Amino acid sequence: MIKEIKIVDYRPEHRLVFKEMNQRWIAKYFKMEASDHKALDNPQQSVLDGGGAILVAYCNVEIAGICALVKLKDMPYDYELSKMAVDPKFQGMGIGYLLAKAIEDRAKKLGGKTLYIESNTILEPAMKLYRKLGFKEIDGGGSPYERCNIYFLKSL
Repeated sequence: MIKEIKIVDYRPEHRLVFKEMNQRWIAKYFKMEASDHKALDNPQQSVLDGGGAILVAYCNVEIAGICALVKLKDMPYDYELSKMAVDPKFQGMGIGYLLAKAIEDRAKKLGGKTLYIESNTILEPAMKLYRKLGFKEIDGGGSPYERCNIYFLKSL
């Protein structure tokens, strides 16, 4: 069967899958933190109302991945690529790459000049993806997440 990947805008019915997909990968490697709960419990308020976006990747009719674009207010960068999760059965198919490119395009469309990422070096596939996308490692800090030990930035 040919796999058709389609990326769509978040709708309220995606709220639970946004939370569950992100909780699954966070719990696998780390622990849920207060900032995770804030973002995942109410994506409308934490992402969308602040000028961001959430994109959902479908593989045929199944949700394969999800990612948020957060408008930054207290940092010198415009947007953050955040809360990217790909269902394990769809990993290795380029879903993360497609989501990240779509998030990047959305940030540009919204007038963003920079895209920021906070992550952890144990997430090796993510590290490779960010570098492949042209993100450069920067000195970071001020993350609300204990788990973050690496920061990336890309000019759009």
